[in-house]
Amino acid sequence: MSRNTLRAESGVRYLSDEQRADPLFTNSIARALQVLAAFHQADRPLSLSEIASRAGVDRSAAQRIVHTLRSLGYIARDADDRGFLPGIRILDHTLDYLRLNPLIQKATPVLLELRRNVRERVDLSLFDGQRVVYTARMQSKRETFYATLVGHSVPTFSSSGGWAILARLPQDEARDIIEASDRTPFTPRTLTDTDAIMEQIQLTQQRGYSIAVEQILLGEVALGVAINAPNGRPLGAIHVAGSLAEWTPEEFANRVAPLALEAARAINHS
Repeated sequence: MSRNTLRAESGVRYLSDEQRADPLFTNSIARALQVLAAFHQADRPLSLSEIASRAGVDRSAAQRIVHTLRSLGYIARDADDRGFLPGIRILDHTLDYLRLNPLIQKATPVLLELRRNVRERVDLSLFDGQRVVYTARMQSKRETFYATLVGHSVPTFSSSGGWAILARLPQDEARDIIEASDRTPFTPRTLTDTDAIMEQIQLTQQRGYSIAVEQILLGEVALGVAINAPNGRPLGAIHVAGSLAEWTPEEFANRVAPLALEAARAINHS
């Protein structure tokens, strides 16, 4: 996967032996979802053979599944007839998730107020093991295409929100997530050594927030604060990102941390 997309490992889940043996588990549905998951790391339309290879099914099965999903609007033919793309019906399910998720419902007005106060990019991410997935993105004056997309993900081990989340986990669990991650660096400053990352997590525990400097993007400083379930387990994080051309990390933390911490408290208490 190209790091140019700034995307963490996708959420593909391959079938386990336990799932295959489960009498209630429907393999045909799982294969259809694997076909849809074939597009997760694609940067262009996919041919039928490419879909079959990425989904781990034979070409005949891929052909039947693609035909069915295409007839239902979940896969479409590229306008230039170069292959297949996800269909518009996928967006119906994205909308359902965003409007029905209680954390997103509670967090959105708080994040809008935080964005008005800090005048920098504010994101909400949800914790998904080795990655965090953005579910709300409130933009500032400096953005790229990928920084505007809901559903975009970044690694837990190297993101500000990821460090804030790991700081809320037992040390052994945090270390296991780091060591299981693909720690290919995004920038020359991306920390990839487990002990060095654990030092940042310990600093985050002491401060209550993380500061990540050029971990994902050169020239970016990002601050993260965890959002927790009532039992204290982290559900996700608030990220606030600024430019090193305008802020030193210390100035950014002094300005943003009190506001981000207050926003997290408001979401947690709701």
